[in-house]
Amino acid sequence: MVLKNKNTKSKRTNKLELHPRNPHRARYDFALLADSCPELSAFIKLNQYGNQSVDFANPDAVKTLNRALLNHFYGVAFWDIPKGYLCPPIPGRADYIHYLADLLADSNQGVIPRGKGVKVLDVGVGANCVYPIIGHQEYSWQFVGSDVNQLAIATCDTIIKSNSCLKNAVTARLQTQPNKIFNGVWKEQDRFDLTLCNPPFHTSESAMLGESQRKWRGVKGKKEGTDKPVLNFGGTAPELWCDGGEAGFISRMIKESVQYGDRCFWFTSLVARQGNLDAIYRVLKDVGARQVKTIEMAQGQKISRFVAWSFLEDDQIDYWKDNYWQS
Repeated sequence: MVLKNKNTKSKRTNKLELHPRNPHRARYDFALLADSCPELSAFIKLNQYGNQSVDFANPDAVKTLNRALLNHFYGVAFWDIPKGYLCPPIPGRADYIHYLADLLADSNQGVIPRGKGVKVLDVGVGANCVYPIIGHQEYSWQFVGSDVNQLAIATCDTIIKSNSCLKNAVTARLQTQPNKIFNGVWKEQDRFDLTLCNPPFHTSESAMLGESQRKWRGVKGKKEGTDKPVLNFGGTAPELWCDGGEAGFISRMIKESVQYGDRCFWFTSLVARQGNLDAIYRVLKDVGARQVKTIEMAQGQKISRFVAWSFLEDDQIDYWKDNYWQS
């Protein structure tokens, strides 16, 4: 049962396990991945335990591994991103998608709504287009990805056009107002079952570099003669920092979401720092969200979470399920 006007939390039994439907739960089979992406072979080495792996401190290795994973597991024949753009870890991105599917199922008698009737907005899709790829290939959902970066949108368009499985299923939209989130990309006729977002975490570039320096000390792959860390997963300014950091971005998103409350079933956002939750809950209470949930999930070796909120009344929920989720 969904509790109204109350924060609810769903916890993992084994916090370090990925979602049961996540195909990346097992150790990578590098031989199979190299068959899907031959250029990966150049990066495969034996680690200190005698197992095949890649150097995760090497941005080129990480990007090539992602290319292999997207080809092998999701049927994406072409995938590439410009140098320096965010290259996200695929298993964690897949987890968010699968838990979003469970979130919809919780409102649909345990049945995951699938197919093109389910519409999803990815706020800050980036150049990688990873959430739309996974969500469409796993559940046949339709996606709109928005971003403030023109090159990111152009790269997404190239990925979409180069893969027949994504055509007519994923659309990229440029957000021309950097200080807005939904306004300007949410069209009058749009209805979304879900919004998702991996918000910028840091408050500034200096704050990001300071934290990266702390994490980098002693990490394998540090270049001699320099204290500057290599950002192996990359990222451009809008992807990594913004005014107010993660909490500020999500708070602005919540406030904007009010005017679209009857055109979205669940708004959601990742929350990397648990300490930001109380401030987020206060904003949700202030705007009158009727349902609020916090879902925990594993992100590599740490626990992450996303917050979901909805403004729909009971009769609106019933209408939504009956008219949009029936196959």
